[in-house]
Amino acid sequence: MASLQDIRRRIKSVKSIQQITNAMNMVATSRLRSAKEAAVANKPYADKMAQVVSDVAANAGDFSHPLLEVRQEGKRLLLVIAADKGLAGAYSSNAFKEAVSQVEDKADTEIVAVGRKTREYFVNRSYTVASDYIGFSERPKYDNAKAIANDIIARFQSGEVKEVYMVYTRFVSAISCVPETVKLLPFGQLSQEGPHAEYIYEPNAADVLGYLLPQYLVTTIYAALLQAAASELSSRMNAMSNATDNAQELIAKLDLHYNKVRQAGITREITEIVGGAEALK
Repeated sequence: MASLQDIRRRIKSVKSIQQITNAMNMVATSRLRSAKEAAVANKPYADKMAQVVSDVAANAGDFSHPLLEVRQEGKRLLLVIAADKGLAGAYSSNAFKEAVSQVEDKADTEIVAVGRKTREYFVNRSYTVASDYIGFSERPKYDNAKAIANDIIARFQSGEVKEVYMVYTRFVSAISCVPETVKLLPFGQLSQEGPHAEYIYEPNAADVLGYLLPQYLVTTIYAALLQAAASELSSRMNAMSNATDNAQELIAKLDLHYNKVRQAGITREITEIVGGAEALK
């Protein structure tokens, strides 16, 4: 049986862990508010950008562009967005499972890793990590998305890869987020069915669309980074909240065990005293 000192030491250790998890929960909760606002504020812009590209494509006629080129040769590139840090529940592992499910041939697949955990996961499993971006998973900036998009465009236009997919986690609510896969390149059918807005193009619709396509890619990646940041913070908030609650339950059990051991020690001492007194009679 553990001594009273051992139990007191265990209780002290659990209380220290509880303070840490509670602090991380409060930090994640605070950051989640701004991350959620950023993701929600960006969505109308991303949706409008997609609509404008669709409208311009409808008026561009027979349009060709390097980002629309369909190839049969080349590797498959996966842009995988996950966390820089752990302690976020199953957030990163769920994204990795989704990414692995998209891999048809490991030797024919390259990874662009966003997040330190992403890089470690795929390097340790002998995947080819073409490039990695770390240090901003919780607070992505537009420049981060632009750097990633430029890297992907360069690899696609060089003929190194034939298609590009993005795996990220879509933020649904504070208690729900869903891993998703989106095809980035080559762009599919840009023009959607239905009525389209009419614009005056200068110099022409094809040139305007050629300028918009790289911007559209940056916007798509930036929106995914914002969604992933909100998902990461919500997952960490929930994980740390559960850890704090579990620590409180463990402390209560240890307190009860401590009192039982203490009571047993007192009872034993009383028994020994009574037994000694009886022996002296």
